Amino acid sequence: MDRLTAMRVFVSVVDLGSQSAAAEHLDLSRPVVSRYLAELEDWVGARLMQRTTRRLSLTAAGQETLPRCRQLLELAGDLQQSVRAPDEAPRGELRISVSTSFGQAQLIDAIAAYVKRYPGVKVDLQMLDRTVNLVDERIDLAIRTSNDLDPNLIARRLSVCRSVICASPAYLREHPMPMQVQDLAQHNCLTHSYFGRNLWHFEVAGETHSVAVQGTISANEAMSLQRAAIAGAGIAMLPTYQAAAALSSGELVRLLPQAKPQELNLNAVYTSRKHMPATLRSMLDFLAERFTAEPQWDRGLL
Repeated sequence: MDRLTAMRVFVSVVDLGSQSAAAEHLDLSRPVVSRYLAELEDWVGARLMQRTTRRLSLTAAGQETLPRCRQLLELAGDLQQSVRAPDEAPRGELRISVSTSFGQAQLIDAIAAYVKRYPGVKVDLQMLDRTVNLVDERIDLAIRTSNDLDPNLIARRLSVCRSVICASPAYLREHPMPMQVQDLAQHNCLTHSYFGRNLWHFEVAGETHSVAVQGTISANEAMSLQRAAIAGAGIAMLPTYQAAAALSSGELVRLLPQAKPQELNLNAVYTSRKHMPATLRSMLDFLAERFTAEPQWDRGLL
């Protein structure tokens, strides 16, 4: 029996909640997963899990065995890493989650540059406009714009996410130019379903202001709001990483430059620093180098 593989199967079943999920994650068949579990129990000399069609729970022996398996797998990974040639290129697969807007505006170009540098790496990019569970959905790395992250996850700050208030020239020809943030309450504001849908927050001359906004269009991702704003539908609050090109081309006009919308951190989020695959570490370093503390898309814009 390959005891390390058996331990890896056991840990995956516990973390993912079922043998089927572990089989898919490890690219094994369900019978092979069952066989590894049975062989591990024979080796330990005790039943590790109570398994039913609906539920999985650890026995007392399983609860004692699980942390030891994690420790042994970590030691095995450290041993492999310590003898690996320092100039060995990253290889393998990374599953990355990101919002649709940041993915299309910035991350896809970064990923293309990364895999060109390291052709042995395959990236499965999941563009999702919701917060994913990294363990349940087998995500190695998530890119999130937030100041309030899950404390159970590890976050590496990459850059800052700023926003601007903008509208198309066509909209401004038909509606008065807002001169102060309170004027936004009288405009058709295009809002994000999950961020500031009814209330936009600003800092003006060192003071915080909140403005109740409403409008005819709301969407769960920023790309759609930008398209609606360019079409003249209303005023939008858009991330600069996405709106910079439209502002430079004149498709959109920046409004209220004296008002600073709330800034968010751009973070790379993952589950653990321990036993981190070399490919994941390489990707983190690459993204930290590319997305600097002062983002290039803000240069000349703010």
